[in-house]
Amino acid sequence: PLVLVAGVSPARQDSQAPAGAPPTNPAQETASKPPMTPRELAELRADILMARRELAPAAGPYKQFLLHKKKNAVLPNKTGMPYQKWGAARRAEQYYKKAAHADKHFSSAVNNLGTLQYAKGNYRKAIKYYKKALRLANDQPAFYSNLGYAYCGTKQYALAIQAFSRALALDPKVFERHGGLGPIVQQRSTPPDPGVLHFLLAKSYALAGDAEHAALYLKMARDDGYKKLLSAKTDPAFARVIKDARVQAVLRVRPPFLTDEKNQTPD
Repeated sequence: PLVLVAGVSPARQDSQAPAGAPPTNPAQETASKPPMTPRELAELRADILMARRELAPAAGPYKQFLLHKKKNAVLPNKTGMPYQKWGAARRAEQYYKKAAHADKHFSSAVNNLGTLQYAKGNYRKAIKYYKKALRLANDQPAFYSNLGYAYCGTKQYALAIQAFSRALALDPKVFERHGGLGPIVQQRSTPPDPGVLHFLLAKSYALAGDAEHAALYLKMARDDGYKKLLSAKTDPAFARVIKDARVQAVLRVRPPFLTDEKNQTPD
C-alpha cells in the first residue's frame, strides 16, 4: 500500500506559526486568523475525504479548483494521489508533472513521480526522482525512506541502509506512519525480496539503538524466509541491540533454511 496525504493550500500557509514559535492563546489565535473563504472550506472538506480514503469524492473538487488556479502546484499534486491509489498511473503522472511544472521547487510532486516509477519496477528512474526531491528538500524523512526502498530494488544495500538511517534520524516513526505526512506518497510496497528489505530495516533500527523494532523486523525477515538472518549475531551493526531479550528470542528460533555462515549480511 501507499501512504497518501493531503497537503496545505498556499492560501493558508502564511497563517501558520513559524517553527519554534512560542505557544499562543487558542482564543487569540482564532480571533487573529481571517475566516476561511468558501473555496478554502471546500478544499479542506476534500482534504478530509482524502484522509478518510474516500478518494472519488475528493478528486472531483480538486479538479474543479484547478480550473480556476491553473498555476497552482498543490492542487494537481493532490488530484494525482487518488488516481495513483486507483491504479491510474498515467493520469496520476499527468497531474504530478503539472504540479512540478507549476512550481520547480515543489519537492513532493517530484517524489510522487518517483513512486510511480518504483511501482513499475523502474528503480533507477525512481532513485533519480528521489534524489532530485531531496535536493529540493533534504529534511523529508519519507523521501529518504522511499530512496532506501528503491536502493533495495537495485540491490545497493549499503546505500539503502544509509537512506533508512537518515529517515529514522529525522522521524523515528517514519516506517509506522499510515497517514499525515503532507502532500507526499510514501512507499509501502516491497521490492522483489521482502526478506532482504526487512533485514535491512532491522539493521537500520539496530544502528539507531532501537531493539524493539530491530527485533520486529528481524522476525519479519525470518518469516519471509531470509536465509542470512543469523549473520546478525556477528554483524557490528547489531552490537547495540544483540543482547536484548527480544532480539535473542527471534534468533533462537531456527527454521531449517537458516545458515550460520559468517559475513552473510547484504552489502
